Amino acid sequence: MDDFVEAGFDILNPVQCSAACMEPADLKKRYGEHFTFWGGGIDTQMTLPFGTPEEVRNQVRDRIRIFGQGGGLVFNSIHNVQARVPAENLVALYEAVRDYGTYPLG
Repeated sequence: MDDFVEAGFDILNPVQCSAACMEPADLKKRYGEHFTFWGGGIDTQMTLPFGTPEEVRNQVRDRIRIFGQGGGLVFNSIHNVQARVPAENLVALYEAVRDYGTYPLG
């Protein structure tokens, strides 16, 4: 990541929080002044397809609060939304973005 900062990149995409060294709060703390985070809004491999609507809502809320604090977030899922994701989970995702995705974040 430091190499990306040194090279002058200002957007990080993708933000796959389930990958090594991609913990949201640490990324924001270490690189929030350098990067706009594009993605990382919901884990499309585990939470979105297999979680409950409440787990989806909570993860979206938490990711928006972490990455969006002070600006610097383009909300997006980590990867494409795959087939067979429960409709209730997609509704929970969209409702959480609507409910928590505006500034100021608190």
